[in-house]
Amino acid sequence: MNTPATDREHIVDAALALAADSHWENLRLYDVAANLGISLNDIRRHFREKEDLVEAWFDRADAAMLAVPETPGFHELTSTERIHKLIMAWLDALAPYRLVTRQMIVNKLEPGHLHVQIPGLLRVSRTVQWVREAAGRNATFVRRALEETALTSIYLATFAHWMADDSVGGQKTRRFLELRLRDAERLDHLVFRKRGRSEMPPPTETPRDEVAPATGKP
Repeated sequence: MNTPATDREHIVDAALALAADSHWENLRLYDVAANLGISLNDIRRHFREKEDLVEAWFDRADAAMLAVPETPGFHELTSTERIHKLIMAWLDALAPYRLVTRQMIVNKLEPGHLHVQIPGLLRVSRTVQWVREAAGRNATFVRRALEETALTSIYLATFAHWMADDSVGGQKTRRFLELRLRDAERLDHLVFRKRGRSEMPPPTETPRDEVAPATGKP
């Protein structure tokens, strides 16, 4: 039976704290075991290798993001506002260890690390799919493919921007994401409204100088 110290979340927390005091590259699993007073076998029961700790860290961010739709008022937001809120919740979950997160990504991008880069691409795809599901997106076929491509680009660009953002509360990143989503929304309306395939047709407005027809009623 596992003790609290051998719980996978405690192991992740210990690894992050140790890396924050040094560097993710310098972190060794035997240091994590020593810090928690457990054995390497205790760690191996939860994690096959150090890279699995990275996946667990990002799983935690996914979970935090997927809790957002349960908050009051979420479904009253526009689709763009929902996506913004979801991506920022994902980043906010990583914020306590932003520098360590950046070190994890740099480590993944080093030449010769194909064994972690390919799973990393799959991780990006999964997270983007969860964003779409949580935001209630229902595009199909060509529009879905274009939407996924655009959202993936926005997500990655925002993540890269966030890793270098020292502003309080990530305000610069919030603004960056808002502008990217606004641009994508404009492009979507331009392309698909012209084709008559918009999910939400533009509202009909009565010109101010147009006189409504008489109804015969006072």
